[in-house]
Amino acid sequence: MIRKIYCLCESTFEEDIPQEIDLDKEPAYLNEILDGSLFSFTCKNCNKKHKPEFLLTVLWPSRKLRMEVFPELDRSDFFRRQKAPVYKDDLVLETVIGYPEMADRIAVLNDGLDPVATEAIKYYLHMKAEEQSRENEIIIWYYGLSDSSHLLFHIHGMRSNEIAKMKIPLTLYDETLNDYKKHPKKEIYKSLRFKTYLSVRNTMKIEFGAGGGS
Repeated sequence: MIRKIYCLCESTFEEDIPQEIDLDKEPAYLNEILDGSLFSFTCKNCNKKHKPEFLLTVLWPSRKLRMEVFPELDRSDFFRRQKAPVYKDDLVLETVIGYPEMADRIAVLNDGLDPVATEAIKYYLHMKAEEQSRENEIIIWYYGLSDSSHLLFHIHGMRSNEIAKMKIPLTLYDETLNDYKKHPKKEIYKSLRFKTYLSVRNTMKIEFGAGGGS
């Protein structure tokens, strides 16, 4: 689909951006999501780089996944929606909001990890980070397996213009996953999900009154 991209230099340019991508049929998209280059464009007038976000569907049939990706600016549109779309296939519909969250979730799945357990670990990291810094918004991203025994997370917001790197032992992830499998209705796991949207951001809405999910 041809999309217009507006630049701060007051010029516009057009790019052909698909509304749907299939990671099995076009594995190059998987690499572009993971390395952050998906839908990156350069203004032909001033050479400014742009990473626009548009509503996107990501199909991953080998993982039984249909992911709907809402642009961050359209976050409220998801929470206002009464019903999720219904598809006649065996893919499980999941929602993420913002391309960074899409990349995070794809990385988690690509590494063979469980999204619920990973988001639960983010929750605990967020609580610890909040104790040290209550002035800035804390945002945590999964950044991959740092080695065979640790998960690496990047924590933004603890200090201005700095990123904290936190290694979490794989044994702690395994404990969290086992606890989730035994007690899936525990409040922490329930609070991570709002309809088709699984994210630690949902617990922040509940606890910190950020709105949107109510």
